[in-house]
Amino acid sequence: MNEILKKSYTELKTALGESKLSATDLAKACIERIKEVDGSVKAFLSLDEKKILEAASESDARRKAGKPLSEFDGIPVAIKDNICIQDSITSCSSKILENYKSPFNATVVERLLEKGFILFPRTNMDEFAMGSSTENSAFQTTRNPFDLERIPGGSSGGSAAAVAASMVPLALGSDTGGSVRQPASLCGLYGLKPTYGSVSRYGLVAYASSLDQIGPFSKDVQGCIDLYSVISGKDQRDSTSVNRPGFSASSVKEVDFKGLKVGVIKMTPEIDPDVTKAYETLLGQLKEKGATLIELDFSKFSLAIPIYYIIATAECSSNLSRFDGIRFGARKDPTGKLEDLYVDSRTEGFGAEVKRRILLGTFSLSAGYYDAYYGTAQKARVLIKKEYESFFSKVDFILQPTSPTTAFKVGEKTKDPVQMYKADIWTTSVNLAGLPAISVPMGKNGKGLPIGLQITAPSFEEGKLFGVSQAISKLEGLNIQFPEKIG
Repeated sequence: MNEILKKSYTELKTALGESKLSATDLAKACIERIKEVDGSVKAFLSLDEKKILEAASESDARRKAGKPLSEFDGIPVAIKDNICIQDSITSCSSKILENYKSPFNATVVERLLEKGFILFPRTNMDEFAMGSSTENSAFQTTRNPFDLERIPGGSSGGSAAAVAASMVPLALGSDTGGSVRQPASLCGLYGLKPTYGSVSRYGLVAYASSLDQIGPFSKDVQGCIDLYSVISGKDQRDSTSVNRPGFSASSVKEVDFKGLKVGVIKMTPEIDPDVTKAYETLLGQLKEKGATLIELDFSKFSLAIPIYYIIATAECSSNLSRFDGIRFGARKDPTGKLEDLYVDSRTEGFGAEVKRRILLGTFSLSAGYYDAYYGTAQKARVLIKKEYESFFSKVDFILQPTSPTTAFKVGEKTKDPVQMYKADIWTTSVNLAGLPAISVPMGKNGKGLPIGLQITAPSFEEGKLFGVSQAISKLEGLNIQFPEKIG
């Protein structure tokens, strides 16, 4: 691996700022690394070397002239395949959008470009962000860089794997029910799901509009802090965007554990023993440093998965109705009949998991079932939010494992969708409540597979979330050594 890519994100940013490293050399190192390992990892769906190197050359010219766009000018960032980039294919890893080129940039992309980031599109994902393993992509299955026989998590598995395999220092994904935090956990990364409404969804191809949020991946906390500071803030083009100023990275202050009230959960037998051990070891360290541990009753959250899947599938049924071969999507019209056009275009264009969720959602919204399923789920969602409000009247943060297991093997859960859905058991409730949460590394198991810790905070408390993440990152035994040789 190129020596450049052995540096942390913070070291790379400093080297660029001090002109000890050129954006072109950094971009070339990333491209070489992608060519070296991505044949095995399969994180990227495409690689436009010419466009990347042109952008890097322009960044170097700005620095030479003393006019960099920002301190981030020249930093590479990978982009998930459901975030629109003008004149680039945005396929959502689906055959129905295989050749779709976006006519505009997502707001987050505009903000990255304004600061001089070098875009590395497109990372693989579960089709339309529906999955927990990146096995539902129509094009390829992404592998975990720590063990190529295992999944990287999903749906943002391509973005997570790209950072974990040292192909790029930063990446963006999207999180509807854990799709940034869960792959961050399984790949040993920091991954943030921001407060709902703090980051514009304009240009993010919608899966479930009341749940989706774009979030960053990085090997260190600072990368998430910096990316979030760039992409957050009000956007007039997104009606769900909250009228608050963008986040300032300078506002982050490392949290002192002494006197901190930490909400914890009781571990149950079905949780992987290695995950339980790592969690209890970390809690022990926090207690030694003066934190007060308060056990919370999460029994009501057993319904979070069914609530989530009723709401998410209902919204996906509505959102994906536009992909019909007429308004959007590849058109299959063998007979010239309108009904056949709809049926054939969607049958050939959508994969099995997307069809399953559309059917579930359409059923939940159908006459006679709307109130019993979707309406009831929305009422239950309010109860989840109120339960979190009750928790945060007692504690400063809630700490729990991000995933109940480490990365499982490719194909292990594809035949049982319910078991796959349960991989999000601790992440979906955060999306239902619209809260911010981050996954941070919590060490490895005996096989060298990463384990993640999810930290949840009250709405718009990302600054405190980053502060406690910085403090936890300095505890013993949590650092992750990323693989240099892969495959």
